[in-house]
This record gives sequence, structure tokens and C-alpha cells, in this order.
Amino acid sequence: MRNLIAIFLLAASTVMVSAQESKDTIAVQELKEIVIEAPKVIHKADMDVYHPSRSAVDNAKNGVQLLSNLMIPSLSVSDALGTITSAGQTVQVRINGREASVDQVKNLLPTTIKRVEWIENPGLRYNGANTVLNFIVANPTVGGSMMLYATQALNQAWGQYNGNVKFNFGRSQIEVGGGYKLTENLKVHRNYTETFHYPDGKTLTRNETSRGGNIDNSIANLWATYNYIKPDTTVIVLEARGWHKPSNRQAYYGLMSSSDAANDYFLTDIKGDKGIRPSFSAYWEQHFAGRQLFVVDFKSQFYTGRTFSDYIEQDPSTLNFLTDIHTNIKDRNQVYAIEADYIKNWNKARLTAGVSYTANRNRSVYENLGGEIFHQRQDKVYFFAEYFQRINKVTLTAGLGAQYTDFLFRETNLGSHSWNMRPQAAVTYSINQKHQLRLNFESWQSTPSLAETNPTPQQLDGFQWRIGNPDLKTSNSYMLTLRYNFQIPRVYGQFGVRAYTSPNAITPLLEWQDEKLVTTYENSRGLQNISLFLAPQVEIVPKWVVLSGYLQWRAERMRGTGYNLHN
Repeated sequence: MRNLIAIFLLAASTVMVSAQESKDTIAVQELKEIVIEAPKVIHKADMDVYHPSRSAVDNAKNGVQLLSNLMIPSLSVSDALGTITSAGQTVQVRINGREASVDQVKNLLPTTIKRVEWIENPGLRYNGANTVLNFIVANPTVGGSMMLYATQALNQAWGQYNGNVKFNFGRSQIEVGGGYKLTENLKVHRNYTETFHYPDGKTLTRNETSRGGNIDNSIANLWATYNYIKPDTTVIVLEARGWHKPSNRQAYYGLMSSSDAANDYFLTDIKGDKGIRPSFSAYWEQHFAGRQLFVVDFKSQFYTGRTFSDYIEQDPSTLNFLTDIHTNIKDRNQVYAIEADYIKNWNKARLTAGVSYTANRNRSVYENLGGEIFHQRQDKVYFFAEYFQRINKVTLTAGLGAQYTDFLFRETNLGSHSWNMRPQAAVTYSINQKHQLRLNFESWQSTPSLAETNPTPQQLDGFQWRIGNPDLKTSNSYMLTLRYNFQIPRVYGQFGVRAYTSPNAITPLLEWQDEKLVTTYENSRGLQNISLFLAPQVEIVPKWVVLSGYLQWRAERMRGTGYNLHN
């Protein structure tokens, strides 16, 4: 899909009310490590710590812009799109140790961000995250602030608008804010050619020529947050949010030619969803004597909305329907999650242990099937323990997690349950102040989604169908990574090699059933890849021009029922 749109951005505006700042509001027990003075980064055994410079703060209007100014190797930051990725993968974002969204980072005042912790080998506490960014933020003790942000395209109905107000009194802060992402009637085009091979050797080729299309994807947010921070003792955060998607719709119109049809026909392909999602979360962090920390994090959300699709094939001359498929599903989902972690620090060691429980409940009404109702239930329990030890220039980390997953479909009484182990280990060797080696092994589980396990048949077009597989098992993934951090005159960066395998990865499976091509899902025969990567930063003109990039080479193999794929 190609979207040929020239977008001109208006300047964003930020208004701030001055406030007094206290010292760091989160007491972080740091193990003694090697400090690299430039470019203001501390290479620790389990993370890199970045302290924003004065120029990085002065040239940023929000937390995302400040993060971009830090120029962390392998990290890609887009303030306009509101995305933070690392080598194309998602990054788990946290604020003062609590999981947050990119929008919440955008609402941070740069002057309140004391440091940013970049964790490329997250421990078991982070439950399978690829990488983690943790913003350590200090709350002002008095005063307040107001932030307004707007980005608008001049020639399209596309823009982002955000505002929030913070009031500080003593150890408490209240924040109220809202945001709206406008995307309406953006013009798009789609062209494609596809060939289907039948079991008897017959082939079918379809070619679509675009007749235009449009996309709607507007989202509104409202939130209210209260936090209480007593340095070195207590952190409490209470947050209520409301999320509303008034329209998420993709429409494509084309002229389709097919090798089994004498004449071309008009094609209409429309998909979308809309709904509301209120949520509430509570976070409590308590420090005890003996450098002990206890954390409880509770989250809940409720979603109600609908998913729809329309696929229509018409004779151009008569406009008679050759294929007319409509799907309309009304969903009501509930999610509840609670996590408790215990952390004990010594001078050169740390013990972390925790447990979490997540419950998903889904009720779907298939209005296109006469109002038929389906219920799905998913429960997940996770335990882990991890130990960290520093011995001179060497740091060792080892841990083990265990996850229990259970599925059930009420109407059919189909489902599955499984136990999965999650080992993890890391070794770090600090050669000197400017060079460091990290070797880490990590594993995680991927739980099948409700859509992948839903056995209700859904027709996609004239002969394609999708049916979920309720017998899917939770898949396991394992990754071994060797990284070399280096700093030489005018050059700073990282080089590494990574090997990954998922012996029972969840992948799509296409099967012919009579004249129908059915897409379902399976635990495949394995996905493996190996990659080399380089993330350098080069000072072309010291303090003025810096070149940063990420280069990667990867070889991949995937095997499933009836196929072997190599890239």
C-alpha cells in the first residue's frame, strides 16, 4: 500500500508554568559500575544510564523529543508518529519503574527527567519485553505546569492534539489531560497480484488495479492521575483513563481481473472497528529497611465495540453482486491483571522475585450469524526469581520463570492449558572504562490471541475463509545475544550478534478444503534466525554534527506444515 501524501507540519507549542523541583523522587539502589564521562552514559552490567545534557533539555519540548536528542544507539524515535522502536521491534516504556505509554512520555516536561535507563537485556520481571526504557522523573514540590501540543497537516485531515495540566502540592501531584489523533478520509491506493495453487495442480491468478480508497483512524483519550511520592519510602500512583475509537476504517476500491473469469469486475474491500475502553490502574512501591523494595501493580480495563468488514464483487455493466459478504461482530472484553515483586539489594548483589496473574474475558455476538454468541476465557499465572552478582569486572545474572496458561470456549467446551518454563542468564565483562562485553540468554512465551483460537468460521472473499485453532499451545522463544559496547575518539556505539529460535512458533496455516482456501493457525515446526548488527554514533563535527545509524544483516528459516521458507 502506498500513501502519496505531502504533509506539512505546523509548529508545536508548549506552555509551561514554572515550578520548583525536588531531588530525585525515586530512590534507585545502584551497584557500583564503570562510568563513561562522554557522551554522558553509564554502562552498567544490566543497563545503560543516560543523563540528559543541558542542550538536550533546552532543545526539547516533551519527553519524546528529549529521548530523540539522547541519540541512544539502535533506538528509533518519531515524535510526529508517537513511536519508539529498537531495530524494528517494540520497546516497553516505563516511568519511575511503572509501565507507561508513549503518550505519557510525551506529556513529561524535559526539565523533570533526571535520567533514562536503557535496558537491552531485560530481566524476568519485565515478562518477555524485547527492550525497556525507564524514565526517572522528579516531581516538583509546588506549583504546576501546562503543556499544549498540536501537529496538523495543511492538505489532509490528519493531526495530533494533546494537552495536560499538572498541580503539585507537597509530595502529591494531580494531572488531568486529553488527546486526540485525527485521521479522516486519507487517500490511499492498493495494487496487487496473487496466484493460488490448487491441490490438483490448477492455478488461479487475480490482479487488482486501484480505483482509489480512504482510511479513517481517529482516537480520543482522556485521563486523570494522582501520584504521591515520598523519596526513599513510598510511591503511589492512581490513574483512570478513557479511550475512544470513533472510527477505524480502511476502504479499498479496485478493478479485479481473474484467470477463471472472462470479464473484469468491481471490487470493494472494507474493514474496520470502533469502540470505547475505560481503564483503571493502581501502583504501590514501598521501601523497607535493609535496602528492600516491594511493588504491587494492578490494572483493569473494559472494552465494548464492534468489528466489521464488507467484501463485494460486482459486474461492471449490470452492477449485479457476484460476491456479497458482510461481517459484524459486537465484542465485550474485560482484562484484569495484578503483579507483586520483591527486590532485595546488597552492595554487589540483588535478588528479584515476583508473581503475576492476568485474566481475559471475551463475549462476542456475531450479528451476521443471526446473533450467535460465543464466550472465551483466558487465564495466565507467572512466577519468577532472579539473582544478580558482581565479582570485580564480571557480573553474573541467572533466573527462572514459570508460566501457566489456560483457555476455554464456553459454547464448545474446547480449550487447552500448559506449563512453560522461562530460564534466563547473562554475563557482563567490563574490559575498561570504554569497552564492555555482554552475553545474555533469554526466553519468553507467546500466548495465542483470542482471534487465533476462535473456531468460528469467517468468510473473507469469494473462496477464502479464516478459522481459529482452539488447540493452539503457548509458544516458546529463546535468544542468545553477544554485544560489544565501545568508545573510541569521536566514535561510540555497539556491535553484536544474535541467534533466535522458536521451536513451536504460532504461524498461519493455509489449507484447501474442497474449493475453499482456509487460513487457520498452528504451532509450526520452528522459526530460527541469526543476525549481525552495528549501531554507531560518529561525531563529524564535535558538539555540532553527529551521525547515528543502525545496520543489520539477518538470515532466517521458518518451517511449517507443507513448507520450508528461507530468507
